[in-house]
Amino acid sequence: MKKVIQGSLLALGAGITLAACGNSATEGEVRIAYFPNLTHISTIVALENDYFEEAFGEDARFTTMTVPDGAQFMEAMSANEIDIGTVGPVPAMNTYTRNPSHSIIAGAVNGGAVIMARADSGVESVADLAGRNVAIPTIGSTQDIMLRKELADAGVDADDINFVPQAPADTSILFSQGDADAAATQEPWGSFLADNLDAAFLVDADEFAWGEDSTNTVVTASHEFLEINEDLARAYLRAHTEAVEFVANNPDEAAQIFVDHIQRETGNELDYDEIRLSLERLFPTVDVNEQVLQEMAAISEEAGQMASTDIDGLVDLQYVENE
Repeated sequence: MKKVIQGSLLALGAGITLAACGNSATEGEVRIAYFPNLTHISTIVALENDYFEEAFGEDARFTTMTVPDGAQFMEAMSANEIDIGTVGPVPAMNTYTRNPSHSIIAGAVNGGAVIMARADSGVESVADLAGRNVAIPTIGSTQDIMLRKELADAGVDADDINFVPQAPADTSILFSQGDADAAATQEPWGSFLADNLDAAFLVDADEFAWGEDSTNTVVTASHEFLEINEDLARAYLRAHTEAVEFVANNPDEAAQIFVDHIQRETGNELDYDEIRLSLERLFPTVDVNEQVLQEMAAISEEAGQMASTDIDGLVDLQYVENE
């Protein structure tokens, strides 16, 4: 992929722009961002299988960067440092209520999140989480909101929980030290906790929050990019759809692609078998359940994390429909 320049906000630090990136959308250029996480596997497969390169054609130029979380993704998009990519729906909604300059234009992954209980915690049900320390990726993350729904459904007041923000890859430290009794986390980190620390799946992906309808990852694009490069946005989604179908139909190959990509890009060596099993808890899709998003917004507002539930216009599926 000779036209691709890859970088990382993980390495560069929050708020620092890649030299390859300008400060606004440019005709014929696509700046893609994603997380080096399993729930972003569609983007990774599209990159590794050259779907983006084929869809964009010879005249377009595209660059990629990785970001560590949704807050930094949305910060970069709001600062016109990126054009399009995959992110959790809650950061996209939260930013939209303050700065409606982007749209969710497709789904990517549903599910992919679990609640894990530390082996010696004594936690055997969601109701047992009252008064406990529960790890989440960040305050206001999609897993945070999913956990709050699960707690409400179990009759547990979220104010009785001590939410412990921790990067999913480092949650094992909290478990090992006894500093967290449970975790609402993304795969493959739930499987990692189970395999390495004998943690239990308190709530599996098909039952967590909205189950298989739980929107975990979506494709989000800036309005400026959509206006200037509508053809490239549609091309992106053709490649994205092809990748989603590949992951669904070829999980063995997709798992190996993901493992190889992460090792090359981050230096982390993941266990293939663990990743392959984790894929069973992901439900790739290009669809977006707007009712689920609205419920997420309501939970986020109630938690004081969003000032409004007005997300009208956020979801715009015209670019993926009929593709």
